[in-house]
Amino acid sequence: MLLKLDTGDTRPLHEQVAGAIRRAVAEGECAPGDKLPPARELSLALGVNANTVLRGLRTLRDEGVLEFRRGRGVTIAAGADTRTELVERVRQLVADAALAGYSRNDLVDLIRGMS
Repeated sequence: MLLKLDTGDTRPLHEQVAGAIRRAVAEGECAPGDKLPPARELSLALGVNANTVLRGLRTLRDEGVLEFRRGRGVTIAAGADTRTELVERVRQLVADAALAGYSRNDLVDLIRGMS
């Protein structure tokens, strides 16, 4: 898995790490069940602190994209490819709504009104 961070990106580094892994999953570079390299290796490859990588990995775990298994490491969760695509689309929707002047709460209200 080849991950790269964009030096011109203004987002926090842990979000960039999570985004890079999301893209790898969405593009089929990683499949459900694949094991990720240890955080220390990822941090060296990306040129960031290991704690930054761990924070990004925890974000993905909370989203259901990764599974942490004691003694087995971190693996791509079942269904992560579908979930990753949906998360990216939601992130884009939130960004588009912000550009149009809507807050996250406004967006939630719009979505609730569609039910």
